Amino acid sequence: MFDRLEIRVLPPGPRWAAEIRIRVNGEDVIDERVGEGGRGPLAAHALPFGRPGSLWATEEAHRVELGEPICTGGCCGFLAVVVERYGETVRWSDWEVPVDGADVPSPPPEFYFDARQYDAEVGRAGAEFGRQTYGGSGGV
Repeated sequence: MFDRLEIRVLPPGPRWAAEIRIRVNGEDVIDERVGEGGRGPLAAHALPFGRPGSLWATEEAHRVELGEPICTGGCCGFLAVVVERYGETVRWSDWEVPVDGADVPSPPPEFYFDARQYDAEVGRAGAEFGRQTYGGSGGV
């Protein structure tokens, strides 16, 4: 059974540009691991207009920063995952979690997505961000 990815584009705020929230199987995988005041990935990086973004899954594994605590990733580290496509499956693995003193959140488990659902969700979110930002049908 595959995991289910949901991406929501949030409008820009006073401190950050537009960012995204990621839910897997209904759970926000960013919030509880970056802490209050932290942020998710910037939408412009994860879902850039007219080209694949960091969430795009390819056969070449790549590290994706999914969250940053309020103190910045340079201080405590980032919430990051390795994204890789294996045929019709996309895998998220090898999690890194930010460290804030003695409070180290547990990393999420490995996730396995149906590549068609994954691609459709990344494409849908990219188009949503494109409409919000450019008034058109942008995205990956």
